[in-house]
Amino acid sequence: MTQMLVLGLGNPILTDDGVGILVVREVQSRLLSSPAVSAGEVGRGSWTFAEASVGGLRLLEVLTGHERAILVDAIQTPGGAPGDVYRLTVGDLRSSRHSGSTHDLTLAGALALGRALGMALPEDDAMVIIAIEVVDVLTFGEGCTPLVEAAIPKVVQLVMDEIKEEQVRG
Repeated sequence: MTQMLVLGLGNPILTDDGVGILVVREVQSRLLSSPAVSAGEVGRGSWTFAEASVGGLRLLEVLTGHERAILVDAIQTPGGAPGDVYRLTVGDLRSSRHSGSTHDLTLAGALALGRALGMALPEDDAMVIIAIEVVDVLTFGEGCTPLVEAAIPKVVQLVMDEIKEEQVRG
């Protein structure tokens, strides 16, 4: 049975930074209340829903043991508009210079190191990253800014579509 992970990243008490977690919570709620789940139509493989406030090397522990993964996170890009949504791959992040600290690695670097160490991690082409352009990731607050909040239903549907696509491939 294929082990699949839907992972919300961020900090839910730092305004927009928690958007990935909010999206994954809503996706999980919808799937668990879906008649398709009780009828067994959603279930080719084993899905795990998780939340994490880590990145780089610390993210490897969360990803280990899963063959496929959908990550949902906040992003800030030059010229991006709040609420913009991006579907990215690990390859799209290879040029990223962001990491949790100067002693940490990017997602792509952490995955490469984990695989070299023999960790059971999803291959790059088995991972999808859904990123939401955000405004404020520094202010303490449990809600998102209005434009980011307005994007959540669209992102929830994108993640649901990704899950359905994985079911077809699985």
